[in-house]
Amino acid sequence: MGKIKEYSNGETTVVWEAEKCIHSAICVKGLGDVFKPKERPWIKIDASDTEAIINQVKQCPSGALSYYMNDEKDQSSQTLETKVEVLENGPLLVYGTLNVVAKDGTSETKNKTTAFCRCGQSSNKPYCDGAHIKAEFKG
Repeated sequence: MGKIKEYSNGETTVVWEAEKCIHSAICVKGLGDVFKPKERPWIKIDASDTEAIINQVKQCPSGALSYYMNDEKDQSSQTLETKVEVLENGPLLVYGTLNVVAKDGTSETKNKTTAFCRCGQSSNKPYCDGAHIKAEFKG
């Protein structure tokens, strides 16, 4: 398992899973006071209110950013309504709880946001790994 960091403001905790990050910079563009990739720690959790942070985390296309409310014990029971979004020149985003079955028959449950490769260049298929940027994928 890769690097996982947690940042808490007492009310909520933002979880960042480095290996999932595709560097879309949606977090930085949406809430630049909180998400500062050139600084350490890169998430300034006290720079905005909890609601704004949660709304921004929900927009993370790769699922690298997630959150939980500190007063909620069982986070695994949370499910989201399924929604599909096509990012221009990027991945297909699926929001919600889904079961992904690989070609070898193995399966895994994904909660929150899952980014699927549309460019064909990902080395982590069916998931996006950000290769569309280098490939200059248009679509």
